[in-house]
Amino acid sequence: MRAHAHIAGPNTIATADGVHLFYRDWPGSRAQARTVLFVGGWSMASSSWGYQMMALQQRGLRCIAFDRRGHGRSSDPGGGYDFDTLAGDIAAVIDALDLSEVTLVGHSMGCNEIVRYLSRFGSARVERVALLGPMTPGVTLTPSNPGGVDPSLLEQFRSLQLLRDYPLWIEENIEPFVPGANATTRAWLAAMALDTSLQALHDCHVAVQGADMADELRAIGVPVLIVAGDRDVSAPLDLTARRSAALIPDVRLRVIEGAAHGMFVTHVEQVNADLLEFINEPGYIGRD
Repeated sequence: MRAHAHIAGPNTIATADGVHLFYRDWPGSRAQARTVLFVGGWSMASSSWGYQMMALQQRGLRCIAFDRRGHGRSSDPGGGYDFDTLAGDIAAVIDALDLSEVTLVGHSMGCNEIVRYLSRFGSARVERVALLGPMTPGVTLTPSNPGGVDPSLLEQFRSLQLLRDYPLWIEENIEPFVPGANATTRAWLAAMALDTSLQALHDCHVAVQGADMADELRAIGVPVLIVAGDRDVSAPLDLTARRSAALIPDVRLRVIEGAAHGMFVTHVEQVNADLLEFINEPGYIGRD
């Protein structure tokens, strides 16, 4: 059943289970402006999409982004970090704002949430989808995914790093996330990640580990753009983007040379150009 949701106050959407989701809604400059809804990555708040939202809004598009539960300025409800519930939160935003013909743009685990939204709620309100650095179809080693990551390594990350010295892990891993970024940009992203609920980080990571969305990708019925970096160590190209592109019926894969997982910050011009072309071009279809 679709979640009943409503606007509970300025920039706040209340979900059916009482969670308050903070959202940004930047109107387009044209009447009946097309709408883009952004879903952030693990540990990232809606402010991480600022460079994309500004570029698209300046081209006349309505841009909306929200903080995932446990992230940014949204509620820290103590649970609900499975993909069914997180997809329900996307539905809550779409329903409360009465959106239609939306382009959904996700990064990292936000791509999983978008795929689950489509499989649970359908695509009646969605025109197309863009997945940046996706974690789909699955990253864990299984018989059907022999190139995946050993689950014991993912569990060790949570027990030995996330739950023991998360700030140190960020310090050691921010450079691979945004290679070459200046110190101020790295500090901004680190502060955003440090402001996220530790329970949300842990439970979302567990959800990503357990995800296998191959069948859901095959069933997507709208055009999809995948943007991936060939230096992405969080979502290696051959493990995630290429496998996802091979499953989605109507897809284009764009690989950015030299880009890592934080491409939305380090390769702003390329990412924004790809999004604008995809959103504005009728009948955009094909595979590189």
